[in-house]
Amino acid sequence: MNSKKLGFKEKVSYGLGAVGKDMVYMLSASYVLYYFQDTLGVSAAAMAVILLVARIFDAFNDPIMGLIVAKTKTRLGKFRPWLLIGTATNAVVLFLMFSAPPALDGAGLVAYAAVTYILWGITYTMMDIPYWSMIPAFTESGKEREGLTTLARSCAGIGSAIITVITMISVKALGKLFAGSNVLAKEIEVTGFRYFSAIIAILFLVFIILTVINIKEDSTADMKTASVKEMFQALLKNDQAIAVVVAIVLINTSIYLTSNLVIYFFKYDFGGGTWHNSYTLFSTFGGGIQILSIILLYPFLRYVLKFSNIKIFHTAMTGGIIGYITLLILSFTKMTNVYLLFIPGFFIFATNGVLSTLTTVFLANTCDYGLYKNGRSDESVIFSLQTFVVKLASGVSAFIAGIALQIFNLKGDEAQDVLEGFDYSTVVDQSSKVSLRMTMTIIPIIGLIVAIFWFKKKYILTEEKLTEISEKNNQMM
Repeated sequence: MNSKKLGFKEKVSYGLGAVGKDMVYMLSASYVLYYFQDTLGVSAAAMAVILLVARIFDAFNDPIMGLIVAKTKTRLGKFRPWLLIGTATNAVVLFLMFSAPPALDGAGLVAYAAVTYILWGITYTMMDIPYWSMIPAFTESGKEREGLTTLARSCAGIGSAIITVITMISVKALGKLFAGSNVLAKEIEVTGFRYFSAIIAILFLVFIILTVINIKEDSTADMKTASVKEMFQALLKNDQAIAVVVAIVLINTSIYLTSNLVIYFFKYDFGGGTWHNSYTLFSTFGGGIQILSIILLYPFLRYVLKFSNIKIFHTAMTGGIIGYITLLILSFTKMTNVYLLFIPGFFIFATNGVLSTLTTVFLANTCDYGLYKNGRSDESVIFSLQTFVVKLASGVSAFIAGIALQIFNLKGDEAQDVLEGFDYSTVVDQSSKVSLRMTMTIIPIIGLIVAIFWFKKKYILTEEKLTEISEKNNQMM
């Protein structure tokens, strides 16, 4: 193994790769339901099934891709070739997914959505697995590896936040630029999503190329792959890993549900004819808070105020619940000022940012615990679980959102033959609006509360316990 320490260029290049890949992931996770169901008119129930099945299939597909990567031998190594192949194909599929042919409708459009989304998941796995698995191939063990993993996870959170900020404002601007201003609202969004997905796909490819060029992997590096069976076996032997994984599923399902539905809240309930502007303001503020919470708030709580990670977790979760309760209350008032929504937005987005860093830290702690308890850390298996459970949560939340939209009869295709500026809230029953508000707030509140009680009861790795474990692990070596 090359003993040379990582330089600034390598760290930046790897971080940019994380930004690019999570820009792509968040675009798919947050907007594919809206694009196919609301803009193109695909049944919400059909989309719910497609998104759930595809994400579960994709999650179980990870170990297969890991095995393929492990057996790869080229002059570029085993990781970088698949990083390039996966990124290039995923970028193409991303563009195709948001570029449905105008002639398709009905069953044809459902089939197109299913095929492109499943292909997107497969190709994303092709690059995601080697991206995370290659860390041991160019880092030393210990602090350097742990630091780079945390940096990359933070950069991934920033990539997600960027998409939250720029998507709909970019879709609107690009739609008007290439389709014209005096066309139907549907045409503006269809055109905007097509060009925006192309731009994100290109950025994604450029960022990963920089990663591949500037990261030199050790050609002799081994890669330990985990089957689904091994994942569950590792979980059964590590009660602290179970505690963290269940908490991640509950938290991410809650937050992803809101990210899937909040655009419908602005379009059909709050925003009126200028809903794009309100949604853009809210998203820009929220994305900024999410980024700042990753790079400033978490370090401030951890290193300035000297909070333990467990205390930070409970602080963030409490803040998230406060945010959701405030959002629920405000949604039932007659207020029309979007800036008031910044209050709950601050708490919710800050919670998301802080937890995106914390979950990686907690999983790393469970590896040390596994070494202490079972004589093996199962590091590769445990970190494979993070991708697995995030994808699972994404599928579950999308399924819930799709079923809710079907029940509430929230869809825009019947009102899309209008010019931009149409007030969509006039075509939705009040009962549907109330149901939407409650779904996007009460279900997440319940999810976060359950996660708090679960974590408090099951997670025992306090600072003192971790110090004790570390000392005993060092004695064993």
